[in-house]
Amino acid sequence: MAAVHDAAARCIESQDFEGAQALLQDVVSAGAAPMPIWRLLAVALRAQGKAEEGRDILAMLARQVPGDLSNRFDLAETLLLLGDFERGWQEYRYRYSLAHTRSIERKVQRPRWDGQPIPGQTLLIHDEQGYGDTFQFMRMARWARARSQARVIFEVNPETLTIARRMWGDEDLVARGTLPVTFDRHCELMSLPMAMGLTLADLPGDVAYLSADPERVAYWRARLADVPKPWVAIVWAGRPEHVNDRNRSVTLAQLAPLGASGATFLAIQKGPAAAQAGTPPAGMTMVSLSDGIRDFEDTAAILHLADLLVSVDSSPVHLAGAMGRPVWVMLPFVPDWRWLLDRDDSPWYPGMRLFRQPARSQWTPVIERMASELTTFVAQWRRNVE
Repeated sequence: MAAVHDAAARCIESQDFEGAQALLQDVVSAGAAPMPIWRLLAVALRAQGKAEEGRDILAMLARQVPGDLSNRFDLAETLLLLGDFERGWQEYRYRYSLAHTRSIERKVQRPRWDGQPIPGQTLLIHDEQGYGDTFQFMRMARWARARSQARVIFEVNPETLTIARRMWGDEDLVARGTLPVTFDRHCELMSLPMAMGLTLADLPGDVAYLSADPERVAYWRARLADVPKPWVAIVWAGRPEHVNDRNRSVTLAQLAPLGASGATFLAIQKGPAAAQAGTPPAGMTMVSLSDGIRDFEDTAAILHLADLLVSVDSSPVHLAGAMGRPVWVMLPFVPDWRWLLDRDDSPWYPGMRLFRQPARSQWTPVIERMASELTTFVAQWRRNVE
């Protein structure tokens, strides 16, 4: 068993998921198999887009070994990917019991809010994960304020504080890491879906609940005054340290076909990949804004002015979506759970289009389709301004 497990693990590491499945299927079909074999089989199935088969295995393991919280978390993400919000949010609460998430858990000596009205009490809602998560779920903080009938204090990371203020107001908004406030109950931002029983039918709710700072918009409008339109903001890589980055990111060179559209591309890429904008592909008109972007307020202002954002799965996608701006997102064959499966739109953001890989690692069809659509988009834009 150990030899099969190790061989299958090597297959998964090299992304030979079909090979891993074949090895593991032989073992499980012969009778009882240890839990690690089943876990690897679920990984191999999901990576091939067989999410329902993977879900069934993870659900079986959750029944057999309910204390394996890592499995419960994998089950949560698979359920959410399949759109089963009712069960998915319940399982998602196990995320803080894992080694890689324990460090970000807020140790709170107060009960977690259960979604019921608590008039006269104070509720602390605190963000917890990445910037994209914060932008995506900020809308639910306002929903919770209405439902709880409580005084709600919203605690966010300092990098998104000023953006949150325009949505929330000046009162009862604090930056994470400041002096603690007194409260009766608390809820993590991404536990609000569980507390409030969020379903797909509840989405999108508030549209354009975030906005750009008018002063930053004026600054970037003046800076871009001589740049030919239409403007397409572009991001081609996520954070390199992200666990799934090799599946979700591309190089700027791969996006060369987009240049034939005639758009001007505003590079808002951050991190090591931003250097690629210095040598854009031939035929692609590009203005690199990355060095001038000081914070998310600059990003928001540029997105406010841009006619479109084209991006891989990244935090600007959620910021633009939350602002109600047009967004085209390039997604890997098996995406993050929030993008669901088999649809080219997003229930979270009405102005968003999803361009999915037809098979694992196949970006070329995605880029070719996007290039064709972008040519049409630019032609339509020009007709509208004539």
